[in-house]
Amino acid sequence: MYEIVLNGETRGVAEGSTVLSLLNELGIPAERVAVELDRVILKPAAWGETPLEPGARLEIVHFVGGGLR
Repeated sequence: MYEIVLNGETRGVAEGSTVLSLLNELGIPAERVAVELDRVILKPAAWGETPLEPGARLEIVHFVGGGLR
């Protein structure tokens, strides 16, 4: 286990974790978020093969639906 920074907070992750495995662990639906890893926005197709390295800085942004009334 090692530490990453997720949305500004330190979090432990298991060795071998990927962006997609972290999203699954957190229960975050992949189709409703954008992910930035070390200041690079990742394409969803790469999440399953992108490893989380010790000290990585990850930002996960949720999309919120809405509309005009």
